[in-house]
Amino acid sequence: MRFQIHALPAQDFSALFALPDDELAQRNACRVVVTECPGTPCRISLADAEIGETVLLLNYQHQSAQSPYQASHAIFVRQGVAEAKPAVNEVPLAIQSRLISLRLFDQNHMMVNADVVQGTALAQALMAAFADPAVSYAHLHYAKPGCYAARVTRVA
Repeated sequence: MRFQIHALPAQDFSALFALPDDELAQRNACRVVVTECPGTPCRISLADAEIGETVLLLNYQHQSAQSPYQASHAIFVRQGVAEAKPAVNEVPLAIQSRLISLRLFDQNHMMVNADVVQGTALAQALMAAFADPAVSYAHLHYAKPGCYAARVTRVA
């Protein structure tokens, strides 16, 4: 089965970069200067931020559906980067290079399966997961910190 990994849209976060630090704090967000690379994966570019770059660390509701799995967690976003558009069946390097928690959901937003895989094995795991017609979409999380990485959908 074919799959598509989706980055977050840059326009959803662009206004946040203009806010002063106190207003960011009121929104559960802050500016962070990157001190190591890899280490700060951007959910817009699906690439690691560079050392010295300033990013926003914010709480993001990645599972907004009305279900017991509704959830949010911390993510990093970079300013002025293009939204990644990975090719069908492509796994970006920032995801390939990490341990990934794979969470599979049905059309009612209920988790139907989950696994933890090395990013280098993720493409095979996703193809196998989407072979199950009960799987509607997947969420990827960076397994060690637990942060949301990206959404994945089946491609017909």
